[in-house]
Amino acid sequence: MEVRQVASGDHHDVVAVDPASLPLGAVVTNSGRISAARTPGQSPTTPPFSKDELIGLDDALKDASEKAEVRFSVYIGDLGADPVAGARAQLANAPEPAHGALIAVSPNSKDIAIVSGSNVAGRVNDRVAQLGVTAAVPSFRNGDLIDGIIAALRVMATAAVAP
Repeated sequence: MEVRQVASGDHHDVVAVDPASLPLGAVVTNSGRISAARTPGQSPTTPPFSKDELIGLDDALKDASEKAEVRFSVYIGDLGADPVAGARAQLANAPEPAHGALIAVSPNSKDIAIVSGSNVAGRVNDRVAQLGVTAAVPSFRNGDLIDGIIAALRVMATAAVAP
């Protein structure tokens, strides 16, 4: 996967997701991520990743968020014509977006955008975002999207550890 855009530190104040507004079967977990269940027979609404890949990603998100004291989240999907604006819009939907950082990947257009909320922008800055992208690209090129995201999370969490 080639990388076209990286952004971090670009932020704006937004409000957190109201748990009451989530669909049936969705909750905000203790770590701030949204977890959703589906009924048997319902088409999956998540990416076509294996259970082990999703567990690995969930563990990496939890570990990175705890280590850096940043609410890391991941979005995989279309980011629109302006990937950075698309990533900002996705971050706005995350729990406590001012304290969050989002790794947004658009596989079809081969874009990655990393944006951070206003309260963590000093630690999840352009340098940290570039480290994350650099860690992700080798796995992305090999078609390993989840492994690349996990590598990015680990590197960014280490670089963004609170003083």
